[in-house]
Parts: sequence; C-alpha cells; structure tokens
Amino acid sequence: MPEGGNGRSATVVVVPDLAELSKMFHDSGHDHQVRSPFNAHLNRQIAEAPAIISLLQSAPDEQQLPVLLLAAVHSLVLAEPDLELGRWYPTVATDPLDTDPFPAFERLCSLREQQIRDIVSVRFTQTNEVGRCALFLPALGLLDTEIGALSLIDVGTSAGLNMHLDRYEYHYSPGGTVGEPSPVALRCGTRHAVPVPAQLPTISGRIGIDQHPIDLSNPDEARWLMACVWPDQADRFHRIEAAIEIAHEHPPEIRRTDAIAGLRPCVASAAELGHPVVMNSWMLNYLTDADRVEYLGQLDAIGAERDLSWVYAESPVLCPGIPFPFGVDIENHHLTALMLARWRNGVRTVEHLGVSHPHGYWLHWAK
Repeated sequence: MPEGGNGRSATVVVVPDLAELSKMFHDSGHDHQVRSPFNAHLNRQIAEAPAIISLLQSAPDEQQLPVLLLAAVHSLVLAEPDLELGRWYPTVATDPLDTDPFPAFERLCSLREQQIRDIVSVRFTQTNEVGRCALFLPALGLLDTEIGALSLIDVGTSAGLNMHLDRYEYHYSPGGTVGEPSPVALRCGTRHAVPVPAQLPTISGRIGIDQHPIDLSNPDEARWLMACVWPDQADRFHRIEAAIEIAHEHPPEIRRTDAIAGLRPCVASAAELGHPVVMNSWMLNYLTDADRVEYLGQLDAIGAERDLSWVYAESPVLCPGIPFPFGVDIENHHLTALMLARWRNGVRTVEHLGVSHPHGYWLHWAK
C-alpha cells in the first residue's frame, strides 16, 4: 500500500480508466499547488497527456496513483543526474532551470516507457516523513512523564526512520530546542502551549511493521525512498538523506507483515522492553473501512490484556471508524489530527492533542 505498504489491499478495487486517471492528475495538480508547485505543474500537464497517463496502468490496481508515476520518473533522474530532465530537478541540479520542465518530462517518458512501466509495476509509494516526529515528540513526552521508558511499534514504518526520533534535533517556535545537535534538525511552529518536553523521552525498544519495507542497505531501495519526496522540497529531501545515514548506523528491526496480523506479536515483543506505544501517521487512510475497524478492534483486544498507548496522526475525513474529536474540520482532508489513546486496566480513553500540517511543519495544540 502507499505510505509504506502499511495495510491490506482493498477487498474490491475499482480499476480507474484513462479518464478517471486524468481527473486524478488534475485533482493532484490542484491539491499540491501550495506544497509542491513543481509537482502540481507536472500533474496538470500529465492530465492532458494520455500516453503518459497510460504508463500508470502498468501499476497494480490499488497503486494507480499520480504520486507513483512522479516518483518513478524522479527515481530515474536520481539514478542518472545527467539526463536532460535533471536540469529542472532541484534534487540533482545545482542551479535548476525555471522554465517549463514538462517537454523534457514527456520526452523522457517516451524514451524510457518500458523502464517506467517496470518501475510502477513493482514499486509502492513510500513516504517515510521524518518531519512527523515533531508531532510525535510532545505526545511521547507526555507518556514518558506518565509511565517511563517507551517501547515503540511503528506501523507502516517503511524504512523505520521515525523510530529514530530520539536521535533527531527539534526546534519548536515557540517552545525551544530539544535534543542534542543532529544531522536531522526538525522545525515546527506551534500554537496554544504545545507541551514541548524538556528532554527527549527514553526509548527502550523499536519494532517496525510494514508489508513492503525499504532495505536501506540496498542503494536502489534507498534511492526509491528519496524519489518519493517531492523534488522542490529540498528540506525534506536533505533531512531524509541524513536520516538514512543515521539508520545505517542504527539499523532498526522491521517485520514484514501487515498492520493487523503483525500487531499483537509485535506489541508482545515490545512490551518486554518497556511500555508499548503503537504509532502510525497517514497510514489508516490506505486501509479499507473494514480493515480500519479490525485494526482498532485488535488494539482494543490487546489493551484489554495489557496497558498500551497509541499515538496516531491521521486525516479524520479519510479515516472513518477511527476515534476523532467532534469539531475537527472533516472537510479538510489535508488536516492531520494528532491523537493519543490509552488503555489502562483494560479501559480505553482517547485524547485529542491537536491538529497539524501533514508533514509536521506546524502543530496547534487543542485548547
């Protein structure tokens, strides 16, 4: 599945035709305009180019998403920076051109048609967004104060980069700095007295869950992870480079399993090392409605047997069936709600902590 192959494939998949895919590219062009003008422009142009759209039809049905095609082309540019198209990509060009990149994009798609089809047929979008660690940190700080050492279970972990959140440096404005100087420095604007912890929480265990994890020891895999970052977001690109280097030094344990089947055994293993904390961000929207209900049911069943915490940063409008607070703007599917669920003595409570940017650039604490 997207976002790291986090869940299960949909039970019934409606295969989009060219017209529907064209609309998806149009919509992505609109949705990405603020966050990634470069990708937004390409999306709008691709929407009018059936020959390019058709390349995406080589992907598995549930993976026929505009971001997958753009990542496939980006991966070619990263692998071969001297390609003509590389002159427009900020991730490889020192002084990228500011003219229209689409003609060169179209030429590359024509010249490398089969290679692109091969890539989208086997790859999954992998958004291992380390910026979200700035959202998790205040929640984990609350749990660290409450209960002590925390053992993380990161569901939809991709390459496991977010499990290294205690090895990153944080700058909250206002709120101050947390952590020692690190190659990965995260900046997050705050409102409404976010409880920024005075120090990093104690992380005593780390286990990742993913159906399609990224093996960072494989250069092609690592490059694919970087290709899934939007080319005009240099800060995200360079910090994921730095996070990959940290992960090379501290390889995390990642279990190849799905979000539901792997949950109970991973929590059991994590609990041997500290209080188990399940984490997930922008993962639940890729599960079917039925699987989301089952995922929550698994957490409830585990929480009935042992104390457990669950920190999740997800889109309320895209995740029906998951506990979210009344009053969150469910019409805004880009909005991320930061939530903390606790199971103590078999009783579940859910706390709405705040709302945030999906990549962790800002966090507004609940009043």
